[in-house]
Amino acid sequence: MSDFDLQGIHDFLVGLAQKAGSRIVSANPSTIDTKKNCKNSVTKLSSRPREVTLAVASDLVTETDKAVEDLVSSSLKAAYPDYPFLGEETAKSGRLTPAPTFIVDPIDGTTNFVHAHPYISISLAFAHQQKPLVGVVYNPFTQHLYTAVKGQGAFLTAPKIPSSFPAAGQKVESTYEKRKLPLRSPPPPLPDLSNAIVAVEYGNERAGSNWDCKIGTFSALGRDKSIDGAMVQSVRSMGSAALNMCSVARGDIDLYWEGGCWAWDVAAGWVVVEEAGGMVVGGNKGEWTPKVDGRRYLVLRAGAGKEVVEEFWSKVNGELVYEDTD
Repeated sequence: MSDFDLQGIHDFLVGLAQKAGSRIVSANPSTIDTKKNCKNSVTKLSSRPREVTLAVASDLVTETDKAVEDLVSSSLKAAYPDYPFLGEETAKSGRLTPAPTFIVDPIDGTTNFVHAHPYISISLAFAHQQKPLVGVVYNPFTQHLYTAVKGQGAFLTAPKIPSSFPAAGQKVESTYEKRKLPLRSPPPPLPDLSNAIVAVEYGNERAGSNWDCKIGTFSALGRDKSIDGAMVQSVRSMGSAALNMCSVARGDIDLYWEGGCWAWDVAAGWVVVEEAGGMVVGGNKGEWTPKVDGRRYLVLRAGAGKEVVEEFWSKVNGELVYEDTD
């Protein structure tokens, strides 16, 4: 770790995220293309109703995704020519090597972006030996910036809410506040799942064993304890893995269970969560030391212990199994 200027990398990624964010907020997602595992090729957005099949609608990519990744990759290659780049739109494999690597998701939450729902982010990470060391997650619509460097804590920089309205004729001045995560310190303990809000996502696999595992687990989380459920207080499905992880780091989401994501979805948020005192384990029972590219994760906020992990694993209906993992 001492061989790298992690603070310098952090500062560069923050500036790059803000530059890319400006491009995202000024864009109009005019073209929808499909990801690798979809059958349809291109669907144009127009004034007419969209004709989007389920396969496309569950796994979208826009021209803005591609443009932002091009911007990020060219900037990183110019500044750090010796470091590999793993990006969602250009990666031939989702596997992460031990080499020092930048890991990028240009728009995490593309479906939200297409629907003009402002829960999206650009996710930028730097990893070495397959361990994330720097994470930057930025929502350009809310201007919430989450940052973390290994061993230095995690932070949220966001617009400060004014205490009063400006006087007539005066401009609203934007000021920003940087706060250490989690937002509640010390974080309250989480005794069990019945006290929890849990984030989950459907993902783009809508049939097969992984889908059955997810739906069965969702049911078990919500069921009354009298019929062997966890009876969590509520679930949230918000459409951005990186922001879900940052919500766990903040402390307003207690757990986040995910299957089917890739390294670029979780690498930046991983650092933010751990530096905020939380933990990341595997999505299947017994996976205490997950890989960043393992594609199944359980993320817990500070204050949640191993007992909650074990309780959650006991409610997983089967096992999540994905390609490109050991």
